[in-house]
Amino acid sequence: MANYYVNNKQQENGDHEVHKSGCDYFPKDYKYLGNFSDCEDAVKEAEKEYDQVNGCYYCSNDCHTQ
Repeated sequence: MANYYVNNKQQENGDHEVHKSGCDYFPKDYKYLGNFSDCEDAVKEAEKEYDQVNGCYYCSNDCHTQ
């Protein structure tokens, strides 16, 4: 289980990235999503708020699509 967060600021391509606590690329403007066993559930939670969500390449790579 890990704490997950979503970046409130979208990337240039429109993605709002999901990060795990402790990520080297943790955003400054974020929303806490909750404690999940994997990034897939965290992405689903972030999609309730944002239409375009992606996992961080570094800490949530299993959910990174680009």
